[in-house]
Amino acid sequence: MKQLQADSLYEFKTVTSPNFSADGEMVVSVVTSIDKETNEYHAHLHVNKVNSNEPAVQITFGETKNSMPKWSPVDDKLAFLSNRAGKMQLYVKEGLAEARKVTDENNGITSFFWSPDGKKLAYTTYYKEEAKVDKAFPKPVHIEKMKYKSDARGLHDESILRVVAVDVITGKKTWLTEADFDTQLLGFSADSTAVLVARDKSEDRDFSFTADVCLIDLVSKEETKITDEPMAVSGAAVSPNGKLVVLLGHYREFENATLPSLYLFDLETNQKRLLNDGRDILIGDLAIGDFLQNTGANQVIFNEESNAIYALVSSEGAVNVWSFHLDGKVEQHSETTGHINGFTLNQKNLYVTYSDSVNPSELFQLENGELKRVTVLNKGIEETFQLNKPEKIKLERADGTKVEGWLMKPNTYKDGATFPLILEVHGGPHAMYAHTYFHEFQMLTAKGYGVLYTNPRGSHGYGQAFVDAVRGDYGGGDFDDLMDVLDYAIETNTWIDPDRIGLTGGSYGGFMTNWAVGHTNRFKAAVTQRSISNWISFHGVSDIGYYFTDWQIKADLNDLDTLWKHSPLRYVNAVETPLLILHGENDLRCPIEQAEQLYIELKKRNKTTEFIRFPEANHELSRSGKPNLRIERLNAISNWFDRYL
Repeated sequence: MKQLQADSLYEFKTVTSPNFSADGEMVVSVVTSIDKETNEYHAHLHVNKVNSNEPAVQITFGETKNSMPKWSPVDDKLAFLSNRAGKMQLYVKEGLAEARKVTDENNGITSFFWSPDGKKLAYTTYYKEEAKVDKAFPKPVHIEKMKYKSDARGLHDESILRVVAVDVITGKKTWLTEADFDTQLLGFSADSTAVLVARDKSEDRDFSFTADVCLIDLVSKEETKITDEPMAVSGAAVSPNGKLVVLLGHYREFENATLPSLYLFDLETNQKRLLNDGRDILIGDLAIGDFLQNTGANQVIFNEESNAIYALVSSEGAVNVWSFHLDGKVEQHSETTGHINGFTLNQKNLYVTYSDSVNPSELFQLENGELKRVTVLNKGIEETFQLNKPEKIKLERADGTKVEGWLMKPNTYKDGATFPLILEVHGGPHAMYAHTYFHEFQMLTAKGYGVLYTNPRGSHGYGQAFVDAVRGDYGGGDFDDLMDVLDYAIETNTWIDPDRIGLTGGSYGGFMTNWAVGHTNRFKAAVTQRSISNWISFHGVSDIGYYFTDWQIKADLNDLDTLWKHSPLRYVNAVETPLLILHGENDLRCPIEQAEQLYIELKKRNKTTEFIRFPEANHELSRSGKPNLRIERLNAISNWFDRYL
C-alpha cells in the first residue's frame, strides 16, 4: 500500500451535517472536498434514501460551498446556505426544481432555522448601513471598545448581528431585532409565532459573555423573557407542545472552563431544573481534529416520541449520542470509541456522521447501538493508503490521578528496531484529543515516526475538576502530565528511541511547546505553531487577551510578575532544542508578534531556530486555511523533524 503524504489531503472527502426530510425517507448531508487547481474548498449536498443501498444523489454542483442543509418540517422544501452568488445566502430547493435564492444580504447569512409550520425561515446577518467606499481614499478606523476585532471577522466594522424572518412563498422579510447589540438565533416557538433568541443587553459589552434568552413575537416584536439570569448559551430546543424550552449553557462558574448543562425551563410554571444533574460530563462536541469542516453548531434535539432531549457528549476521547429524558432517565445511544460529529433523528431512525483514526467522516445509520456505514466516499483512499490505528494509553498515578492518550506506531515498524517519537499537544487548552481522523498524525507515521497525543489536565472529557485544574497553573501540572505520560510511553514501549523525541503543538499547544523547550532539553527538535510566548503583550494584542489572561493565568497587567512567570519568553536562555516557529500573519487570536518576539530572542542568543510566516492565514490555518498553505505547513513540520530526528 502507498504511504500517505501531506498533499494526500487533496484526495479525502468528509461527510457532515446530516438532516432528515419531513417524511423520514431521505437524509441530506454535506460533502466537503478540496480543489487543487483553484486552491479552494468545495462543499456539496448529497441525499441518501433511508434504509437503502442506493448511492447518494448529489444535488448541488460547481465551484461553490453549500452548507447547513435543513429540510422543512412539513414538506420537501430544502433550505441551505450557498456562496454561488458571492456571499453566503439562503436558498430553498423544492423537489427537482432549481434552488431559488430567498435572501440578498450585503454581509451574507450566518445561521437559520425553519418555522415548525414550514412557512417561514428566520436567519441572522451582520447589518450595517452601507456607505460608498472609494478605495483611493481610505478612512481611519475609529475604535471605542475593547471588543473591536476577532480572529474570525478581523476588524469589526460596527455591524450588528440581527435576526430576520422571511416568508418562504412571498419573500417578504421582517427585521425582528434593530437594537445595537448582537442577537443569537436559537430556533422557533412550537406554534411558529415567535423566534427564540439570546440577547446581550449589558451596558459593558467588553466584559459581557452571557445573554438573556427570550421569545420575540413575529408580528408585535414583543419579547418574553425565559431565563432568570444571563447565561452563556450554545444550543437550544423547544418541546413540540411549546410548553418547555431546553438550553445548553452555563453561568460561567469556572469562566470558559465551565461545563455546559441542559437546563429545562417550564414556560407555564416559570420553573427551571437541570436534566443532567449529578453527571460530571461535557455535553457537546469538543473533539480536536485537522480535517472536519461544515459540521455546524452543537445540536440539541427535542424528540417528541421519547420525550427526551438528544445531544452529543464528549468523554475520554470519544463523542457519542446521548438522550436526557424529562423523567430523569439518561441513555447513551452509541458506545463508539470514535467521534460522532453530527446526528439527525426521527421516530424510527438515527443517522450520524462519524470519524475515527482511519475515517475522515462518513454517514452511518445507528441502529441498536451499532454503526452501519451508508456512504463510502473514502473507500478508495482506505484501500490505497496504509492508515494507522492508534492504541489507547493510560497513566494511572499512585495519588489517583490519570492521564490518557493514544500512541501510534510508525508505519515502518519492525520488531526489535527503534524509532523516533513525536509528542503532540492540543490547543484550547479546553478541548479534547479524540479517536478521530488527524491528517498530520497519519502523515508523520507514514514517514516513520511514532506519534503520542494526550489529554493533560485542562482537557475536556474528564469532568469539571480536571478541565479547571489548568487555570492559574500553566506550565505546572499540565507540563507534568505531558512529561509523565511521555515517560510512561517510553517505559512500556521498547521501540521508542528516548534520544529521538520531538514535540509540537498549536495555540495552547504552541505555548506548551515553547514552555517545554525552556524547561527541558529532552526534545531533540520541536515545532511551535500559532503560539503564545509572552502573556504580558498577549494581554493587549489578542482579540481575547484582555480577559483570557484573567481567566486562565489569573493575572493582568497589575500583576506583571505572574504574567512573566508563566511566559515562555522568560526562559529563552535555557532553550537548546532546535525550534521551528510557524505562524499565520492574520492570526488575531495569537497574534504573530508572539512568534516574532520568540524568534528574535532566540536568534539574538544564537539558538537554532527558523521562522515561517503564512500570508492570509488566521488562527485556523491547520484546519480550514488555504489548502496550499496547509500542505506547506505539514511539509515544514515533517522536514524539520527529518533534519533533527
